[in-house]
Parts: sequence; structure tokens; C-alpha cells
Amino acid sequence: MTGSLRLRARAGEKLIGALLRMPSEELVEMLAVADFDFVLIDCEHGPADLVALRHHIALAQVHGLPVIVRVGEGDRGQILRVLDQGAEGILAPHLDTADDAAALVDAAMYPPVGSRGFATYSRAGRFGLVPPAEHRDHWLENTLVLGMVESPRGVAEVDAIVATPRLDGIMIGPADLAAASGPDDLPVPEAIATVHAALAGAGSLRMDIVGTKDAAAAAFAGGADLVVYNLASSLMAHLQGLAYAR
Repeated sequence: MTGSLRLRARAGEKLIGALLRMPSEELVEMLAVADFDFVLIDCEHGPADLVALRHHIALAQVHGLPVIVRVGEGDRGQILRVLDQGAEGILAPHLDTADDAAALVDAAMYPPVGSRGFATYSRAGRFGLVPPAEHRDHWLENTLVLGMVESPRGVAEVDAIVATPRLDGIMIGPADLAAASGPDDLPVPEAIATVHAALAGAGSLRMDIVGTKDAAAAAFAGGADLVVYNLASSLMAHLQGLAYAR
């Protein structure tokens, strides 16, 4: 299928990507050559150097590989700069309430949907060559806005979170959710099932993070729309296997 990553996901295409920490320009290129659908670049737990990120986005664009960027928590300025550099999507961590989700949408979307600062002279506007109205309309339609639920509070508030207008979908952060959950909270598998049910009921996109091909297949079979490999985990497992050959 053709079209933006958002429109492809909304049309029902199952999309596979990889979570990548910078600097890894060669891995961006390898993912594109290997025919991945997108790359998720991590600026939450990975370095958030904007110049390096720009290089990664530009290289991915040369190969037609869409980029989603996981930004820092509540960082409106980073959301603006990432999208100005041409990323097709944002993944924001730690959505605990509907207000958090609304703030994400407000930061990621141009008026009248949000209040993102408007500029056409960035990479996303082809350095000013795209007419303002065309630029605005394109990104209003095609910016993929995703958030992460990774706390018991987020699980409890998930119905209100996914009802947020123009929030496309959710990825659960299983490690954070497990770390934040106590004896009085839902067991993690039940919490995950609660979020997945809310997404299905709302018609929202579901993105799962996995470590293996079998887990990816199971995620798609279970209802995921986008699946992203934790590339560090996958590579370390592969490297350990190679080392143990001696």
C-alpha cells in the first residue's frame, strides 16, 4: 500500500518497525534495505541530540523509511523540533490522564487542532517550497500521534485517554508498567489486556514492542496494528548466541 504511515495503519495494514537508539545511521539504512515499514528512534532513553536526529531522519527519508520519534516526557519543544525535521510520527511516554493525552495532541498538531508553532521553512516544509495551506493540511492529516501507557494510573484512565480526539493510538510500556505496579494494582497481564480492550473498543491503533519474530507474529495475531522490535534486546540476544559458539 502507498501513503503515509498514519494512513496505512488506519487503512488496516500491519506495519513492522524497530526501536533504535542513536547514533546508528547505518542501522537506519539496514532497516530500510531489509524492508521494514518504519523506524522508531528513541530520544527518551537514547541521546536526544537534534543534529544527529536530523541526520537519521534525512537518511531514512532518502530510503523512503518513515520515522517515528519517541520524545522525552512532556517535552513540547522537542515535539516541535522533531516534526519540523520531517518525522512522520511522535510517541510520547507516560500518558497517565486524558489531560496528558490532550497536551500531546496540542503540541503535535497545527491549529485549529492543536497549537504547534507553524513554519514552512523546515525540512518538513521542503524549506519553504510547500505553500502554507498545503503544508498545514498535509501534516494535519498525516502526523501519527501515539502515546504510551506505562503506569497503573494510566491503565485506570485508559478509556478517557483513548477517547482524546486525534490521538491515534497507544503503546504499552511493559517494563515501566511492571516497575510501577504494586500488590494493590492489577497484575501486569490483566492491565495489558485492559488497555488492549480499550483500544479495540475505541478503534484506536495498538503498537506492541517485542523482542523476537515469534512474539511479533503473536502480537499481530492478537490485534496489534504496528509492532516494533526492541532492537537492542534482539541484537544482544543474537550476539550472545554468537559468542557462546566457542
